Amino acid sequence: MRGGDVRTGELFSYVDLEDRVRKDHPLRAIRQIVNDALVSLERDFAALYSPIGRPSIAPEKLLRAMLLQAFYSIRSERLLMERLEYDLLFRWFVDLGIDDPAWDHSVFSKNRDRLLDGDIAAKFLGAIPRRMGLHLRGRRL
Repeated sequence: MRGGDVRTGELFSYVDLEDRVRKDHPLRAIRQIVNDALVSLERDFAALYSPIGRPSIAPEKLLRAMLLQAFYSIRSERLLMERLEYDLLFRWFVDLGIDDPAWDHSVFSKNRDRLLDGDIAAKFLGAIPRRMGLHLRGRRL
């Protein structure tokens, strides 16, 4: 039987991003390592941001998005934001909700520069190999 081409137009849809990512997807292990590394930088994040003013993009989300940009060779922040807008895997990895809009590319760049200037990105990248070693030691290969 041929399927129809017309959408039925459901009023609501619930998509659980966790269920949409394969259990054996390589980004699952990477995400766990990244999240562990981000927890270790909590004090650094607190020192970098003021308690008053407009909220910024969460540094944890920013760093996860920057990793995706490197992993998938995305050549600009504009293209990264476009990809975040429609790619469920990217939304899951960054921890962006299904209904949350992707950020403006210029806001993303400005927030990224704050992390680079504050040496947070370097500390983050330094923490990942240590976490990776801990992660691999706990696994049987």
